[in-house]
Amino acid sequence: MKERFHKFREFLEKYEGRISFLFLIGGFIFDNLTLQRVDQVLDIIIVVIYLGIAGGSIIFLNYFKEYEPHKNFFIWMREFFPFAIQFTLGGLFSVFLVFYSRSAAISSSWPFLVFLLLLLVGNEFFRNYYHRLTFQIAIYYVAILSFSILILPVLLKHMNAGIFLLSGLLSLVTMTLFTRILLRVVSRRYKSSRVDINRIVAGIFIVVNILYFTNLIPPIPLAMKDSGVYYSVTKSGENSYELIGEERGWYESIPFLYPTVMHLGAGEPVYVFSAVFAPTGLSTNVVHDWQHFDEETGKWVSVTKITFNIVGGRNDGYRVFSKKESLVNGKWRVDVKTERGQIIGRIGFSVEPSSSAVVFEKKVL
Repeated sequence: MKERFHKFREFLEKYEGRISFLFLIGGFIFDNLTLQRVDQVLDIIIVVIYLGIAGGSIIFLNYFKEYEPHKNFFIWMREFFPFAIQFTLGGLFSVFLVFYSRSAAISSSWPFLVFLLLLLVGNEFFRNYYHRLTFQIAIYYVAILSFSILILPVLLKHMNAGIFLLSGLLSLVTMTLFTRILLRVVSRRYKSSRVDINRIVAGIFIVVNILYFTNLIPPIPLAMKDSGVYYSVTKSGENSYELIGEERGWYESIPFLYPTVMHLGAGEPVYVFSAVFAPTGLSTNVVHDWQHFDEETGKWVSVTKITFNIVGGRNDGYRVFSKKESLVNGKWRVDVKTERGQIIGRIGFSVEPSSSAVVFEKKVL
């Protein structure tokens, strides 16, 4: 039996990097295959299971570090728990990256998304730190806070600054209960790190609040499902819209390489269409903020703001459109955002004089 254990341990030490990488990729693939909507009960249950396994693995790993196991089975389990922590936390951050990125305009929310991406990708390089209680708690608290921010608007069917603060309070209560368990189970290890743990949790809480109130956190659980700029948008039936825009090749759909150009005659209107997903039962307001780039000052100037009330539940998003006439030539954009100013999506385009070479195409959504 001892010989088997030594071989098992040698195998882990020799292939630890590859095994942990496979665990990370496995968690990411599993999430992308199974998680569809932020308000799906099964998706929520999977995330809760991940959090439970990660929390349980942290407790048992530290228990076996404080109380040396003697039976081979528990010795094997002690070697396994760091992988379990890495797998579940890697899976959690892949979930959060998917959900939060769906709710984000990269131009405004990139700091938070980069943070989540670093936690996901860096998970492979952090494996040596998963034996440290302070590091385990820090990463675990980020996961709990991210989940609290995501789930409370879904459960309460409302979203505002008060709900966000309540999410933070929920995460602190959850972490307090978790550390109470650690205090009972591994009192010596926890007491030696308690001051650092409290500082880390407080620091993460403060930083995330700063990101939220500076509108750098995406407006989760809202998500842009479709958007575009058109020459005409009309409702063609009870549940469909007819959109007329310029014909563009597939390669021209990359906005950074081929920005949309609207060729307009005098006084002709431009329509901006957006479809914003919200969880079932959630009702909130979104804003179309029309902005023009002032070449003299080098700044974007808000020209018109149009507010819509949307109701959640439709898988392809709640559809609205706004119209503006007599646009001057130059660069324009429409920010689709919450009333607080969190940007859900951004539609950029430029206006040029009418051209006879324009080829129109129609699509129905």
